[in-house]
Amino acid sequence: MVTENISTLDKTEIKTWFEGLQDRICSAIEQADGQGKFKQDLWQHHDEGGGRSRVLSNGNILEKAGVNFSAVGGKTPEKILEALKLEKANFFATGVSIVMHPKSPMVPIIHMNVRYFEMSNGVYWFGGGIDLTPHYVMGEDAHFFHSTLKQVCDKHDKSYYSKFKAWADDYFFIKHRDETRGIGGIFFDHLKADAIHSKEEIWAFVQEVGNAFAGIYSHLMVKNAGIPFGEAETKWQRLRRGRYVEFNLVYDKGTKFGLDTNGRTESILMSMPPLAAWEYDYQPETGSKEAQTLSLLKKGIDWV
Repeated sequence: MVTENISTLDKTEIKTWFEGLQDRICSAIEQADGQGKFKQDLWQHHDEGGGRSRVLSNGNILEKAGVNFSAVGGKTPEKILEALKLEKANFFATGVSIVMHPKSPMVPIIHMNVRYFEMSNGVYWFGGGIDLTPHYVMGEDAHFFHSTLKQVCDKHDKSYYSKFKAWADDYFFIKHRDETRGIGGIFFDHLKADAIHSKEEIWAFVQEVGNAFAGIYSHLMVKNAGIPFGEAETKWQRLRRGRYVEFNLVYDKGTKFGLDTNGRTESILMSMPPLAAWEYDYQPETGSKEAQTLSLLKKGIDWV
């Protein structure tokens, strides 16, 4: 049986690895984009710690991309204690959060977050997820994305992919629209040592997820950036971005956690697209590629 107290993994080691992950991802995405460069903004948390926000604007492929690292701590806000049913104690949270909005509607939006949370009373857990939001769902890309994530999961636990894929379907769901945000991916939270996995084993899985990001999105960027599109596709892209905004502001737990802990607003809302649109009661034409995409924004689709 795994026992938590034998772990030598500490928050400083985790924090340092996340910093390096941010560096590696920024370098890989700059190379794939071929033009854009990330600009760094250092900031301090009002209580303890801070972060590095990096944003790329008006690149060759990417219109706006953010890769944020943070390591913050202090007194745990009452809202968090109540929501998670935790006893009073100080907290420490570190991780990397990513959202990328491409210029072309043929290139998908992508999001990833990998994180670690601990409290001074010994409570801790890992969380994270990666999901893809295509403006136009392409079966080949969906298969590539989910197959890659399944390979990542299978290296650590054969049950992970199906469990975390279903979790993502439920999490990345816009209830008031009755549609998923995109084609999902994997989502997990509150992972900690148990009878099967040690803290180090869970950490190795989180690292694997983080390391998979650059290869996955670089491939999708380069593959789809040259596909031609016109005004109709751009209009659709902005409407889909609008759905993205709705999810992030209404449902996203990371956004809520950041705001509830008095985090840095600019970094928290980095995930917002540069330009989005809403059209009253918009209905795509029957049989159109837009209607086809809407028909695939459902839970439970087997993309592998």
